Amino acid sequence: MATYDLEEQEQIAEIKAWWQQYGNLLAGIVTAAAIVVVAWQGWNWYQRNQAAQASMVYGSLQKAVRDNDLQRIKASSGELLEKFGGTAYAPMAAMTTARMLFAAGDAKTAKLQLLWVVEHGQDEWRDLARLRLATLLLDEQAYDEALKQVDGAVSGGYAARFQDTRGDILGAQGKKVEARAAYQAALAKLDEADQQSGRSESTLPDRQANAAYREILHLKLDALGESN
Repeated sequence: MATYDLEEQEQIAEIKAWWQQYGNLLAGIVTAAAIVVVAWQGWNWYQRNQAAQASMVYGSLQKAVRDNDLQRIKASSGELLEKFGGTAYAPMAAMTTARMLFAAGDAKTAKLQLLWVVEHGQDEWRDLARLRLATLLLDEQAYDEALKQVDGAVSGGYAARFQDTRGDILGAQGKKVEARAAYQAALAKLDEADQQSGRSESTLPDRQANAAYREILHLKLDALGESN
């Protein structure tokens, strides 16, 4: 049987005392850490599984779009929004479905798809949905509702488009002064974008597109006539 000297016995006694005082706490921390790791791994698996399933449904939607099968398009989109709304495929499906339904004359259901993206989408998807919804509402002469969609913060890439659409809505309402200010604001946003892009060759297509867009805005300003 092993024997211990006095110093070793004191160390063992200290360890036992420390364990009696902190052992349960340490065990609890280790258990909690293990639970966190398992939960994190489970969440990652769930996310990957959701994305994989959503990808398959989105593939079905794309095939339905190629076949111009509106019923299958709506069914696939509905499944994605209901079951996989947290994946990147959901807003893409809603935007595609809205476009197809609007082209088929079903503006009411198209608006519901766009509203889903406005309420649940993020960043550029949400802004694009707001812009398309505002345009759709403008066509319906629902001017006040259309203006609500172009109010508020917007990502830089859509800033000019939002001001342009605001100008279209205000012009349709006969508010020429306000419409002119909106178009001029859109031009200012394009100037800001060109300044930020600088003279990099990689941004040349963007600047060329902005130049063409600027011409359209000037035509809209000319169509308003002289400002009062």
